[in-house]
Amino acid sequence: MAKKIQRREGAKFVRYFGPILDALRQLGGSGTPTEVANKIAENLNISEEEQTGLLKSGTPRFANQVAWARNYLKLEGYIGSSKKGVWVLTEAGKKAHLSYEDAHKIFLKWVAIHQESRQQKQQLSSQEEVVESLNQEAYQDYQEELLSILKQLPATGFENLCQRLLRDYGFDPVIVTGRSGDGGIDGHGVLKINPFVTFKVHFQCKKFNKHVSPSYIREFQGAITGRADKGLIITTGTFSTQAKAEAVRDGAPKVELIDGQKLITLFEELELGLKPKKTYEIEYSFFETFKGSGRNNL
Repeated sequence: MAKKIQRREGAKFVRYFGPILDALRQLGGSGTPTEVANKIAENLNISEEEQTGLLKSGTPRFANQVAWARNYLKLEGYIGSSKKGVWVLTEAGKKAHLSYEDAHKIFLKWVAIHQESRQQKQQLSSQEEVVESLNQEAYQDYQEELLSILKQLPATGFENLCQRLLRDYGFDPVIVTGRSGDGGIDGHGVLKINPFVTFKVHFQCKKFNKHVSPSYIREFQGAITGRADKGLIITTGTFSTQAKAEAVRDGAPKVELIDGQKLITLFEELELGLKPKKTYEIEYSFFETFKGSGRNNL
């Protein structure tokens, strides 16, 4: 049933191939989609009812068919377009005068090309899925290894590493205090947004294998109240839903949260302790050209 509908709709918009070229010639070689559609309606005496009829999607049927016809003419090289969406006749389009039979041949040609392209994509998809799977496994492997390294650092080592990370992201100065009994504050720094705006930030570094609970957030908020513009907690673990809500609670100091996954992303962005590895993705379609056995295939 779907194929029958496609052929019937196709036959309807194919009849506009020639009229689009004629309309653009009359408009001086270019026109907006609305101008072209209006000129076609004028030339073909298309009724107001037909022009305003809607598809089930709510799109005007006539304008939709003209747009589909234009797509095929663009594929054939008869129409180009500007960045502003204006339709423009190419040199080939200026010379083309299409009968319905000519238009139908163009339609069938590009239907066949699209079908062949879809088949090639289906054949290559399984190969690409294997490559993607291998890449994803490698990505997950080094992420897990990096997190494991971070978790094995001594507390002072992790604090100093976070200090280095904050420096690379524009904090100046960054001071690690590491004092116990200070509400979990491990250090403070100043983030310069621009020449006029700076933020004083107190931060906490937590090596966790589990969720950071809201109680940690509340304790930290209490410690930085009146002492900083913002708080920052960096952890190798994750934050519970309640902890995330507490960090942005009205009436309490706002606390930015960096979990283990986000921490890895920051290391990647800076290439901090990570060496990028160059690799290649095979463009399978390129090699299709060389599969023939003849000497003069190219």
